[in-house]
Amino acid sequence: MAEKKLYDIAKIIRSKNSGPFEITLDVLFDTKEVYEKVKNSGIITKECIAKIYHIKESMITQIVFFDQAQGIKITYDRITSSGTCFDTDVYGAQQHVPLGELIVDI
Repeated sequence: MAEKKLYDIAKIIRSKNSGPFEITLDVLFDTKEVYEKVKNSGIITKECIAKIYHIKESMITQIVFFDQAQGIKITYDRITSSGTCFDTDVYGAQQHVPLGELIVDI
């Protein structure tokens, strides 16, 4: 097994608003083999995501593995709603970066 950053093994890692109060992270893979290894590794959990994003686990509303698309969708509550005074990323487009740094054994 080798340790790799999620950035190095995923085809696409992106983030976006899921309405003004949530962020959605998408991770898509080129091959079923790599997707299955990440899925079966058990690394993508509420505990892991909460740690990466410095949020409470209760703020993570869903983690969904889409086998047909070879992808993972993670949705969590925003700390600051989109477009308000202290929001630094109105579109939620830069929130995928911490997830890409996640180390996965594959």
